[in-house]
Amino acid sequence: MKTSKVHWLVTLVSLVVALGAGGAQAEKKLVVYTSNESTLNDLVFGAFRKETGIEVEPVAAGSGVVIRRLQAEKARPLGDIIWGVSRSLLQTNKALFEPYASKNRDATPAEYRDPDDLWIGNNLHLLVILQNTRLVPADQGPKGWADLLDPKWKGKIAFTDPANSGSAYATVTMLVDLWGGGDAGWKKVGDLFRNLKVLNRSSLVFQGVGNGEYPLGISLEYAGPMWAAGGAQVKVVYPADGTTASMEGVAIVKGGPNNESAKAFVDYINRKDVREMILKATFRRPTRSDVDLSTLPGDMPSMSAVKIIKYDEDGWTDKRAKTLEKIKDVLQESR
Repeated sequence: MKTSKVHWLVTLVSLVVALGAGGAQAEKKLVVYTSNESTLNDLVFGAFRKETGIEVEPVAAGSGVVIRRLQAEKARPLGDIIWGVSRSLLQTNKALFEPYASKNRDATPAEYRDPDDLWIGNNLHLLVILQNTRLVPADQGPKGWADLLDPKWKGKIAFTDPANSGSAYATVTMLVDLWGGGDAGWKKVGDLFRNLKVLNRSSLVFQGVGNGEYPLGISLEYAGPMWAAGGAQVKVVYPADGTTASMEGVAIVKGGPNNESAKAFVDYINRKDVREMILKATFRRPTRSDVDLSTLPGDMPSMSAVKIIKYDEDGWTDKRAKTLEKIKDVLQESR
């Protein structure tokens, strides 16, 4: 009887230890819904795992796609973090996020974080034109957005479906305003759509230009020097008629299974040394105000050397759903 009791106690203790280890192991995991391309994902997730011991399970897709997945999983979230989506998408879906004041919050200007700490910005992307200089000599490409309306570029400009990409949505709405707003602006956007090859994901645009499938692409700044560093003949065209900077950020999914790991990731991804690593390796401008930007990699110009135009991001965010329907209609009419 005594031996039986001892055996029972040993079994019970072993079970408790096993359950405890299982719980600890669960917190050493993180599911990240990311719209970033694999170069950045691999860099960051590998460094984060090495430092923290937390295994990252990435779910990669376009920003519109990962947002729709979060919406579908609202009652029972499967992800912990959403990363690499635009301010507009973060703001319009903040009911899905849990507030968290990052340890690096104060180094990020207020304009790049939610006042209730539901999301925080990480980097800024200039909206640009990419040019494959093997297909189109450097001095024969477009100088600005208006040049893309030339019929000679029909079928030669890669672009992302705005329903799947926050930056593509920002590009279209910026151009509506730049080209006069209202019916006049939408008419010119329709003319542009007639020249575009619309793809499902942003990475397909810069991959297509880098690989020589498309002479031109409407994309994000970092993609140009990233592909050029790999040997591709890609040039970044900073539109002479002006552009804007699109913020991307990170948020913790409300009710996600690995909350403590999620907080650790938010703190990590906004840390100064991590932002410096990302800038150097992947050419993404940080939102942090204390990173030295006097010398930029990949021959990127200073922000002051680029013509930045006013963009009503809040206004276009407020009418996002209606505008996406308008974009869908204009795209269909242009086919």
